[in-house]
Amino acid sequence: MADSTLNRVTLTLDSTLDSVEQAEAMAEQQALRAGIPEDDRYQISMAVREATVNAVMHGNAYDPAKKVIATFDNDGSSLIIRITDQGAGVDFEHLPDPLAPENILRGSGRGIFLMRSFMDDVQFRKLDSGTELTLIKHLPNAQTGA
Repeated sequence: MADSTLNRVTLTLDSTLDSVEQAEAMAEQQALRAGIPEDDRYQISMAVREATVNAVMHGNAYDPAKKVIATFDNDGSSLIIRITDQGAGVDFEHLPDPLAPENILRGSGRGIFLMRSFMDDVQFRKLDSGTELTLIKHLPNAQTGA
């Protein structure tokens, strides 16, 4: 049975940095629509920005033949955002620690750390062709069933 509270928006984006702006703007719009406070909206937007940058740069390597799919679902209790690329995939189990002394001054490597800090849950799934990153933020005032 379909959940009548589910609201979904899907964007199919080119592998360009312009697409990052589109995904970030949609994240802000969907978080506002979900009633998420301003500070949390900013964090959600930043997490989506980081995820989309990773999909464009590292996943699809700016390949114009590959797309990034950004899906925003509101199921009434959470805002669920999926960013999917069509690249070779990443080994998320063995990412360097951005807080380790040898990585502190590196210019990259903090995106996933930030996503995990800003969101309630972050999940990675390797696909046949690409990677799906799921970002979840629980909604304020969401009704929880008992």
